Amino acid sequence: MRILFLACLRAHTGNSTTAERIKDHLEAVGHECVLKDAASLESAIKVSELISKERFDAGLAIHLYKAGRFLLGNQIPFGAIFGGTDINEDVKNEDKYRVMGAVLEEARFAVAFTFKMKEAAVFHWPHAVNKIHIRPQGILTKPSASFNCEAFLHNAGIKQTPGSLSIFLLICGLRRVKDPLYLVEAFAEWHKRDPSVCLAIIGPMVDPVFTKEVKKKLDNVNGVYLIQEIPQQDLQAVIKRCFAVVNSSLSEGMSAAVLEAMDLEVPVLARDIPGNAAIIKHGDNGLLFFTPQEFLQLSKRLMCEPGLRRKIVSNAKKYIQTHHSWELEREKYQNLVLCLKTDQ
Repeated sequence: MRILFLACLRAHTGNSTTAERIKDHLEAVGHECVLKDAASLESAIKVSELISKERFDAGLAIHLYKAGRFLLGNQIPFGAIFGGTDINEDVKNEDKYRVMGAVLEEARFAVAFTFKMKEAAVFHWPHAVNKIHIRPQGILTKPSASFNCEAFLHNAGIKQTPGSLSIFLLICGLRRVKDPLYLVEAFAEWHKRDPSVCLAIIGPMVDPVFTKEVKKKLDNVNGVYLIQEIPQQDLQAVIKRCFAVVNSSLSEGMSAAVLEAMDLEVPVLARDIPGNAAIIKHGDNGLLFFTPQEFLQLSKRLMCEPGLRRKIVSNAKKYIQTHHSWELEREKYQNLVLCLKTDQ
């Protein structure tokens, strides 16, 4: 089949890496999968013209509103994958809610990363219960062996002796829902008392207005650094170099950065929200915090208790191997797209 695959493809974001991985799964069995950036699409009419011109047989979309709406009424069978902000945030908007319901009505299948995500979707759209499949993201990390982490961090302004520095890494696109400023003041106070700790925020500058706000805030604090995004394999090399990976989002579908850190045997401290709690069991394969103060307490405990660190990274690695198999994800999507054959 020739498949039109719509997703928000801003480089180095979770949606982009997920889309590339699923595209690879489908092309491995002979489908032709053409990725298009949903953020650049003008209208469903333009997409209809594209489908007709390029003779697509089927469609696939990540994020029911941002991408799925462009496939509505376009006369090709399609499937949809929940992105996270669609089911967690966009359902609060009446117009987006209505559109997403229509997408689910038309889609031949939908994929949720977690049981909780499916449960939330079924609460809003009970008619879709039988077409929503649960498939956690598959993880296969390949950190770059040639990437010079120390030079990269030094160029980013993190210049202390590497062995004496504990770097906490927050990976996110700069937009409000990721709340990258949540821990900044608390971390700056900690750094003032203990210069051996620092927080590095790395990721694409998705929201220009919010990015200016973040930069202005960080101009006035020490110990917190803002770093532009880098390719995935280089980023994974940086993850391995860090003391811990942090997630402070207000809302998550399933954080690829958290899963990659777990696979790379780096401890994770994540804000206690449903998307994070779905994959992290507190004190077992990661640590969950409610407040910046609790984050500091848990971070200091992690630094002082090597046994806790060993337990968390060991259990996290086992969790990834058990629940986030790249091979099982590949098999699932290869089977699901069979539902998109026009004769089904």
